[in-house]
Amino acid sequence: MITTIIYEGSWLSFLTVVFEIYERKLGAVNILKNNKAQINIFGVPLLIGADPPKAKRVIQGLKAKLTTEGLKNLFSCFLSEIEGIENDMLSFIRLVFENEKSVETAYGYPEVLRLSKIGRMVYREKHRMEAFVRFQLTQDDIYYSSIEPDFNVIPLITNHFKKRYADQKWIIYDLKREYGIYYDLVEVNEIYFDFKNDYQSVKDEKIFKDDEILYQVLWQDYFKHINIASRKNTKLHLKHVPKRYWKNLVEKF
Repeated sequence: MITTIIYEGSWLSFLTVVFEIYERKLGAVNILKNNKAQINIFGVPLLIGADPPKAKRVIQGLKAKLTTEGLKNLFSCFLSEIEGIENDMLSFIRLVFENEKSVETAYGYPEVLRLSKIGRMVYREKHRMEAFVRFQLTQDDIYYSSIEPDFNVIPLITNHFKKRYADQKWIIYDLKREYGIYYDLVEVNEIYFDFKNDYQSVKDEKIFKDDEILYQVLWQDYFKHINIASRKNTKLHLKHVPKRYWKNLVEKF
């Protein structure tokens, strides 16, 4: 019999789920996020929330079996938000705990190979976001950028931008997931906008400073002039700057 487990969707709650599976000695399970779960009339699902002490014990166990890169890859897979990824991660974690030797690079196991590929996909998106973020100065003297990544990479890019732009206030907001991060010159905190359309139009003169609009025009003009028509390679350009990112790039407006 398969036990359906519904969790709240956070990393801590997922780790708590792993703890409970071992604690309750559960066999076959199906892990679902609460916003995607469907009620099964033939059984009562197991509801599990975040329990930091239990999650910490799982992390400690994984740290003893995985390298730092292996643990980062596991977290990256969680951030992929791919449907069913929790079950793939559980299969991997079971392999890790059941084997004395490291299975981190044992690609003969389907779950190891799959998580390795997904982790690389997420990190490619992370690097793209670090390259494609375009800040614009608002009337409140806060630099703002909106992004719409394929994966939930904000937790992975936070340190990069905190170190690189430590002398200015900034917001990076994920329009797809409707949350972002705000740096106030001291620390970075998660933020959520209650309104859906505000801060989304990067051409809205009511939001951005007059000088910012001028800089955008100059930036666009610069890109037009450095573009050499005879050397234009659209295929290569799309490879490095996929079209789905264009609407958030000032030079593409």
